[in-house]
Amino acid sequence: MKKDKVFCNFCASRLDKEFLYGKERRVCKRCNHVYYENPVPVASVIVANEAGELLLVKRAQEPAKDTWCFPIGFAECGESIEEAALRELKEEAGVDGRIIRIIDVMSDATDTYGEVLVVTYQAEKMGGTETAGDDACDIGYFSWTNLPELAFSSQERALRKFLSLMPGD
Repeated sequence: MKKDKVFCNFCASRLDKEFLYGKERRVCKRCNHVYYENPVPVASVIVANEAGELLLVKRAQEPAKDTWCFPIGFAECGESIEEAALRELKEEAGVDGRIIRIIDVMSDATDTYGEVLVVTYQAEKMGGTETAGDDACDIGYFSWTNLPELAFSSQERALRKFLSLMPGD
């Protein structure tokens, strides 16, 4: 579970709670710094093969261990959200990709990380070999009509949007 910030990053004083700008925030009374709770950026990527099947990885770690999802992970400092999506695709699935378009952006509250902002892209495979890596224990392509339940609600929503963008729908 995400823990509340207790001490100021600048002067190490204990933080107080104060109602500012429409909500309760943590404030340092000593140096007057206000701490804003910002969402953690997460990148997710949908890849379809030539048969139209969707690439999923099975999670090897919590949260949602042993469930299927699109490659997904946190953006790291110094990389764009697009770079994060392609890095996660490579790390979790062994696939080199190219971003085609953005599919969805969704905020979600999590017990572990607090508020996350999930950006889901569609990408095409440019190279690499599908291999479960990083925090994945299995990998596979699935027909969109026979997908396992996805690990995260943000991905269920992105899947619906992705399918609505497909030709013939």
